[in-house]
Amino acid sequence: MTRTDLDQALAAVDVLSSLSRRQLRKLVDAGSEVRSPARKEIATEGLGALALHVILDGQVEVSREGSVIRTLGPGDYFGEISMIDGRPRSATVTTTEVTTTFAIPHVTVAGLLEKDAELANALLVSLCGRLREAEARR
Repeated sequence: MTRTDLDQALAAVDVLSSLSRRQLRKLVDAGSEVRSPARKEIATEGLGALALHVILDGQVEVSREGSVIRTLGPGDYFGEISMIDGRPRSATVTTTEVTTTFAIPHVTVAGLLEKDAELANALLVSLCGRLREAEARR
């Protein structure tokens, strides 16, 4: 994928949509495409957080305590909370087919957040919006 394609893919992600072009470019520069075979665990419940993943193509299942809770595909993402707080994953994510994600490492995001208050604020506002949506669904 080209840098422009990645910029557009990240800009379409709701948690990143309020970021400026410059902020998105920092995330694109920090991340990398990861291609995973079918039935590969990308994230494991209870283990450390490595990255935010945006699904570019393919499909994954998200499970908690062994039960599938949802399926995600292109344009969806996972790892956004662990990306911020660095705490263990709250779910396991397993590919159901060959899947390509764009991974932004937690350590890189943490460094960017320390250096760029505008980026930190934009991500916090987006995450608060998601939290409010989740609370409204209860």
